[in-house]
Amino acid sequence: MGDIELFQRLALAIAIGAVVGVERHWRERDIPLGQRTAGIRTFALMGLFGGIAALIERELASDGRPAGIVLATFFAVLTSAVTLLRYRETAERGGVFSVTSVVAVMLTYALGAVAVLGNVQIASSGGVVLLTVLASREFFHKAMRKLRWAELRSAVILLALTFVLLPILPSEPIGPYGGISPARTLMLVILLASISFGGYIAVRMLGSARGEVAAGAVGGIVAATAVAVNNARRSKLEDADTALAAGAIASSAVALVRTGVLVATLAPVIVPLLIPALGGAALVMAAYAALLARKGEQDHAGKAPKNPFELDSVIKMALLLVAITFFAKAASQMFGDAGLFIVSALSGLADVDAATVTVTGMMDRLSPATGAEAIGLAMLTNMIAKAVYGSLLGSRRFSLHVWIASLAATAVAATLYFAMA
Repeated sequence: MGDIELFQRLALAIAIGAVVGVERHWRERDIPLGQRTAGIRTFALMGLFGGIAALIERELASDGRPAGIVLATFFAVLTSAVTLLRYRETAERGGVFSVTSVVAVMLTYALGAVAVLGNVQIASSGGVVLLTVLASREFFHKAMRKLRWAELRSAVILLALTFVLLPILPSEPIGPYGGISPARTLMLVILLASISFGGYIAVRMLGSARGEVAAGAVGGIVAATAVAVNNARRSKLEDADTALAAGAIASSAVALVRTGVLVATLAPVIVPLLIPALGGAALVMAAYAALLARKGEQDHAGKAPKNPFELDSVIKMALLLVAITFFAKAASQMFGDAGLFIVSALSGLADVDAATVTVTGMMDRLSPATGAEAIGLAMLTNMIAKAVYGSLLGSRRFSLHVWIASLAATAVAATLYFAMA
């Protein structure tokens, strides 16, 4: 490590302490001078302290590998001293002892040491994360006051599925025709649960219709079909079918835009044929979703959302989509490239991305018109499939709105496509 790099790393350690100190100083800006616990200067020195401790550790290392004795000793002394001083100050003021500033000092010291001895990207990212957490105190306090048991339970289940069960499941497909991956199946369950939980939180924060539209739009980036299935199921359980339909239609609008981005990236040659149709359909979907959102906010104003998700229902919906995907894979292997349109249509029953990626990868042996028609067929099948899922799983009003939006978007897309062909 050269002198220039060393000074740069020490400067980073000081900068990490300074930015944390800005937030701490701002918190205590109304306290008279001389009575503040720690501010910009103190935290900047804490970052420098961590960097200097790392330098001492490095210089004392006999084989070039620091043992960590100096860092650990300084860390223990610093933590003890700051804790005692903070406790005494709190006792003198008659307030409640808070450990936040103590932990902030500990982390500033540690990040200063990492900046000198370790990865500078990790150190700088850690400083930003620390500043973000400290600056979000009001948000976290407000969220905890509003937190309900149903929300906490749902979050715990979601975390357990993601970080406990998912890592131990095999990812290799099992069964014929390419098989079904247990890990991918669980990922679909997690995705459905996340969409449901995200929608619940969005409704709590933004209101019924606006929250469902926001959640649907975000879900449409990942899996619009999953959003449609999930909202259809909920429409029979909750008295918010208009808002849920708005969310499902918004997810379809985002999915159309996402497909257009994929096409433009992977196969620019078919952009003139397909993008106008996709854009027109997306505009129709978005306009209808906005109209429903306004109406849904009036119809369901003041109604609290229900349980974020019921795991058994989520699993059933995931298994339904997995079964559809399996049959699409089987048809793909049975018909081969000669059945491109059949395979695209069958793939559209569950997802459009697979058909889009497959077709754009074959453009070296397909004409632009054939490629555009195959992707368009997958999109058409997907929109109709989501409407059918709404009829089978959702309420009558939910199904009606989805059908109207799907048919209107299809008509506009078809008109624009044939006009450009």
